[in-house]
Amino acid sequence: MTALWTSDEIAAATGGTATAPFEVTGVTFDSREVGPGDLFVAMPGTVYDGHKFVDSAFAAGAAGAIVSQPVDGPHVLVDDTFAALQALARASRERSRAKIIGVTGSVGKTSTKEALYAALDRNQPRKVHRSVKSYNNHTGVPLSLARMPRDAEFGIFEMGMNNAGEIRALTAQVRPNLAIITAIAPAHIENLGSEQAIADAKAEIFEGLESDGIAIVPNDTPHRDRLVKAARRYAERIITFGSGDADIHAVHAVSAEGTGSLISAALLERELTFTISQRGDHWVSNALAVLAAVEVLGEDVAVAGLALADLGGLKGRGERHRLELDGGELLLIDESYNANPASMAATLKSFGTERDVERRIAVLGPMRELGEHSAALHAGLAPAVRDNRVDQLILIGEEMQPLVHALDGEVEITCASSVDEATEALMRILRPGDAVLVKASNSVGLAKLVERVSGGLACST
Repeated sequence: MTALWTSDEIAAATGGTATAPFEVTGVTFDSREVGPGDLFVAMPGTVYDGHKFVDSAFAAGAAGAIVSQPVDGPHVLVDDTFAALQALARASRERSRAKIIGVTGSVGKTSTKEALYAALDRNQPRKVHRSVKSYNNHTGVPLSLARMPRDAEFGIFEMGMNNAGEIRALTAQVRPNLAIITAIAPAHIENLGSEQAIADAKAEIFEGLESDGIAIVPNDTPHRDRLVKAARRYAERIITFGSGDADIHAVHAVSAEGTGSLISAALLERELTFTISQRGDHWVSNALAVLAAVEVLGEDVAVAGLALADLGGLKGRGERHRLELDGGELLLIDESYNANPASMAATLKSFGTERDVERRIAVLGPMRELGEHSAALHAGLAPAVRDNRVDQLILIGEEMQPLVHALDGEVEITCASSVDEATEALMRILRPGDAVLVKASNSVGLAKLVERVSGGLACST
């Protein structure tokens, strides 16, 4: 395997001193993820100092380490390991000839990143790099940059934020050729105060655009003009996607046989009819953003359409489990990774279209970082519950009580104080033919419920 970094290159990028020659094929700062040939970056931590895990990293096969104190084993000694990781990220960006895509948004950024990766990888197999998991913050972005292969043709980087100014710092590192905003919603409104401020914070991604950069902006938001105005200062070209007068829009979008949607889309230079394997209007929007990027990057949109048809459910973001129960089966939909008012409403709308089910049961936990708007926004989920034929709710935590009051007995509701209690309540009522939706902010920990239910029942498909 071609070396990702040599010790000389690491030392030159970071200003450190290499104790011995070595080559690495990967980079990580989590000792639990170390594999043979990796570079281990001993990061300072709020609980544990990464230097405590250097020995275990070498035992797991690390070829070298970046450290701020001498250790046994080949390493590059630096003053500050976090600053060294950032320097390595800058060096990776400088040496790369890849087209770089930055993705942000209140909802859909990880899903769009993964769909775009699938679409470009189908066009350029093994030549596309992307940030994994949700490595989208001040440590995840430089790590993802440092991992980019030297021969990559495309690099896709997700950027997230909790406060104004955070994306500005990340986009300065990524320096995208193309920047996508997926959607604007009241996520993190506790910190930012208004949707307008959220839109402004997301629009910081355009500030890092290269001189010939392209901005891709959602049309279906009241903040479209605000985003376009922000992009105009930095982008050579602006493309909108969505409905109405968007540059790239769906002419028709209908439910496909079995699952997903069949879409006819008007692109910049052609029309394309394709299917996506995911349900919901939000996934139609994601797909249009992906095709916008593929087309302006000069790749084959028809090939990209095939990749979207094959895209499986993402863990915590729509992964579907068909589970055997009492001679029949039930459907468990895992949306446990994140939640805000827009994604809750979109997911419940998609849930309402599930066919051939006896009951729709939604297990919902709180949406976090809503501040003084929390009660109103949780109560505001009531129309989505009513309109989409949810038969039974299991609601977790005090923050969900405004929704209980808003529904006023219209839906059968079980209130739980914890994920464990909600899991027990769900297991007691499950029967063949049920469809179960699980969704909350990631910090609630509903992934544990999904694991217990899917682990306790056999997968049939």
